Amino acid sequence: MAGGKTSGENKMDGRLEKSIRALTGLALVLIVAGCAAAPPVPEDNFYRLQAIYAGTATSGKLLPGTVEVDRFVADGLTSERPIVYSDSGNPNQVKAYHYHFWIKPPTVMLRDELVSFLRAAQVADRIVTPEMRAQPNCVLTGRIKHLEQVLEEKGSRTLIEVELGLRRPRDGKILYLNSFRAENDAGGCHRWRRCRFPEHGAQHHIFRLPRGVGRYLTS
Repeated sequence: MAGGKTSGENKMDGRLEKSIRALTGLALVLIVAGCAAAPPVPEDNFYRLQAIYAGTATSGKLLPGTVEVDRFVADGLTSERPIVYSDSGNPNQVKAYHYHFWIKPPTVMLRDELVSFLRAAQVADRIVTPEMRAQPNCVLTGRIKHLEQVLEEKGSRTLIEVELGLRRPRDGKILYLNSFRAENDAGGCHRWRRCRFPEHGAQHHIFRLPRGVGRYLTS
């Protein structure tokens, strides 16, 4: 028939259409399979650091009057919310996790935990922060030197090092200045799951202020 397709041409068109459909279907299958095989996007994880006072309240106030606890200070990565880690084989190289964060900046988080700890221990008549705009008898300052996870060949450990200073604001006299360093074995866990102040470090040694400090505050 003039201008029409022959039976051979019709068969070829049919085969071509089937081939296109088959290729399209195969492409869709591959796309779906590729999407299914793609790794899920990691979720952000947030952690708190707790300093829990497990002892009994001190008999008599160690520091009479009002103690103001300033926001801690820290440098570089240590001051930021992403959790810092290093490798024991290369301790001078420090990195930060992309999906693991403290719930607050460490400078605020440690200050708040120290306030809660000192109040629970009842070491002074009043424990306040600068927001209270009180007239403190002394000011407690802290500097975070290390707050990180150290990865090892078999497991990891946590490392914290803090310097604390107690100052009398009326004349600037330094009443107490000391540093502490504590490490806590995290076992075979390479990720920060729940972080706590090392009990035998922060809960005891860091707050072991000399009782003789009290007489400087009232003199």
